[in-house]
Amino acid sequence: MSRLTMRHLRIVLAITDGGSLVAAAHTLCMTQPAITKALQETEALLQIELFSRTNRGVVPTPAGLALAAHARLITAQIGHAAEEIHDLRDGMGGRIAVGTLLSASADLLPRAIAMLRRDRPKLVVTIVEGTNDRLLPDLRLGKLDMVVGRLPEYHELQGLHQEVLLTDVSCVIVRPGHPLVGRDPLRLADLAGWDWILPRLETTLRRHIDQAFRDEGVEPPPHAVESVSQLTNRSLVMDADYLGILPWQLAHREARAGHLVILPLLLRPTIGPVGISTRAECRLSSAAEMLIAAMRDFARQAEPSPLLAGITERATAAGPRRPGPDSVAMSGMPGGAARDREGWRRDYQMT
Repeated sequence: MSRLTMRHLRIVLAITDGGSLVAAAHTLCMTQPAITKALQETEALLQIELFSRTNRGVVPTPAGLALAAHARLITAQIGHAAEEIHDLRDGMGGRIAVGTLLSASADLLPRAIAMLRRDRPKLVVTIVEGTNDRLLPDLRLGKLDMVVGRLPEYHELQGLHQEVLLTDVSCVIVRPGHPLVGRDPLRLADLAGWDWILPRLETTLRRHIDQAFRDEGVEPPPHAVESVSQLTNRSLVMDADYLGILPWQLAHREARAGHLVILPLLLRPTIGPVGISTRAECRLSSAAEMLIAAMRDFARQAEPSPLLAGITERATAAGPRRPGPDSVAMSGMPGGAARDREGWRRDYQMT
């Protein structure tokens, strides 16, 4: 194992991703015999078969998959190290890859990036928008430095560190002039017959939205458009009287500009923590640390949703401690104390 080199790791990754020795040779600009020889050398060093040969190419064995997973992290970390060393020499740049969910992409993250780039004009920030089920695997593989948005559930926490910045809630939004505008009170039962745009069924947020309907004794919309495309969603809301769902921070911004109207409904199950997920025990670059610090500052200034006006924080400072795999650091909350997720749920209840 001590004789394993970056060349071996890159070849294993190229074969894994390409599915054949020919594809790996093309990716690495090598001949197929050279790829074959390097693979045989790698397997001899590890004394285990890494790929099974098939009629269509090669398939990683369990050992091959394990090595490829570690190889991705190693190559990513070496890349991060090179970038950070360059940043230390220059002091004006750096590179950060950030995954973002809607709950952070409207205000929190853009403001932090803009502020940081004033001090570091050469900073390159790569933004990848998606949902936790797609972003968290890339975070674990080292493709992303952090994911910002609604924090994942317990079963998604393995290997991650979380920091809560603020509390958010999802809102039901419509276009100005929609027939439902001005109706108060409203219940979800009043909305059941309308066309909806909702997150995909397999997402946590969709489960919470469906639960909000069931809590009122109403079946969730059975034939909703499932979309995370903001351009498509906006067109459906504005042009076809669809009802949509947006996190409060984004909905408030759109409503303040007169583009959308927030209906007076509280989707209680969607109340949840918004924050930052990073790889546990992984050192962040100075640029990434500065971006996180900026987001903390802006989170403290964020305007809370009036939909949460009946929610009272009854937390008492528990004293700082290092968060474990099932805990979160409440940096954006009063006192900055670390509390576990169950404590967060107790602290935010309807009065």
